[in-house]
Amino acid sequence: MLSKRYRAGMAQLIVRNVDEAVVRALKVRAAKEGRSAEAEHRALLRQALLTGPRESFKALLQAMPDVGTEAEFSRSRTRARKVKL
Repeated sequence: MLSKRYRAGMAQLIVRNVDEAVVRALKVRAAKEGRSAEAEHRALLRQALLTGPRESFKALLQAMPDVGTEAEFSRSRTRARKVKL
């Protein structure tokens, strides 16, 4: 007979051949968050796969306020600089 938890749509996931450094980092992160490595693993999967799409870099740049004209940011070329060859 299936457990109530499994019937509710919960599945198991087994991940094999995980690098020891990744496992250590997961355990450290879990400890900082005050939860088990298994709970941290679930949280990471949920965050990575179920959160909404991130804005594109282009959209972030377009959302920046217009703070001036190109002329205000151009470099003065009236005085030559010394170049060592």
